[in-house]
Amino acid sequence: MPGPGPHLVYSLGVGTGLMHLSGGWFSPHHCLVYALNSFLGPDLGSFSEWLTSSLGAGEDVGSSLMDFLHHPFYYVLILGVPLAFFYGWLSKVALQRGVLGTISGMPLKRRQCLFLVAAGSFSHFFLDHLFEENGHSPTYMWILSTGWWQERAPNNPDAVVVVGVLTACLLIGFIYINSTCSGKSLVNQTSRSVKLIVVIVLLYCLWCSSQLYWRNPPQPPVGEEADLGVFVFLGVYFFLPHVLCIASIDQKEHLELGEQLPI
Repeated sequence: MPGPGPHLVYSLGVGTGLMHLSGGWFSPHHCLVYALNSFLGPDLGSFSEWLTSSLGAGEDVGSSLMDFLHHPFYYVLILGVPLAFFYGWLSKVALQRGVLGTISGMPLKRRQCLFLVAAGSFSHFFLDHLFEENGHSPTYMWILSTGWWQERAPNNPDAVVVVGVLTACLLIGFIYINSTCSGKSLVNQTSRSVKLIVVIVLLYCLWCSSQLYWRNPPQPPVGEEADLGVFVFLGVYFFLPHVLCIASIDQKEHLELGEQLPI
């Protein structure tokens, strides 16, 4: 699986990009909390297992911690709230001592820290699921299982029609929502575009699931492609962490400070 270097570079790279795009509202505090939970986060379970095995004591405890903590959801459920309190306190100390600043002059709140802990955990497994166990991790194998590898996939006219209609609706809908004559604000256009994408993805996944799991005998939903697995993987381990990072930006502070700034 990836070592500390790739996890840290990936998360710091994403965090730095968000800092730039947000004009500093995704602050260095946000970036470090996110990066620490992507870099070390769930690997606390692996570290505890290594430590207890090296010391020759408490190996059962270390192994149990490994099973529970090295997991994208269990890590957040077990340590999310305690870590949110800890990082909130750490952000306050760093701000008071002038170690790291924020554009609002305020430390991270516990709610923001909880979002960043979760985002870090999911980003950690974005790399782990792709590059661990010699490509035979359960998650990666499930992704591939949603493709069609038994023999050459048959040509199914219904799949061509369904996929063609969905992709056409996505492209045409996006162009319509964002057309210059729509008269909508950028925020409204973005919101409607996101809703359109989510609806199309859900319908696409519903089609794939119906062909793979509900049809008897099953048939390939999109030729040989593992689209269902790819959508689920990207949704949970790529897009969700970015959404959580964006959600960790305090919009209230942003608006309040914006009202105080000269136009």
